Amino acid sequence: MKNKKDLIIGFISGLICTCIGAFLYIILFSRFGIKDIASQALQFKFVSRGALLNLGLFFLFLNRKQDEKAKGVLIATLIIALIFIINRL
Repeated sequence: MKNKKDLIIGFISGLICTCIGAFLYIILFSRFGIKDIASQALQFKFVSRGALLNLGLFFLFLNRKQDEKAKGVLIATLIIALIFIINRL
């Protein structure tokens, strides 16, 4: 039961981390303003660069020996990538 809970925590952490990373990238490095964030946030390049934070989160969980949470982050990253790949087709 604890393994499923840790997997879900890792998955949700991965989704949240991707959203935070995408918004940080838009705010810090793009030419778009705050008003344009919602419309531009769903573009592939912003989300893919935002998912780079998942890499740090993944290794953080691995270093703390929380393998199930790391697995959840990996699953979240793969699902986000698949959604955007399918969306681009």
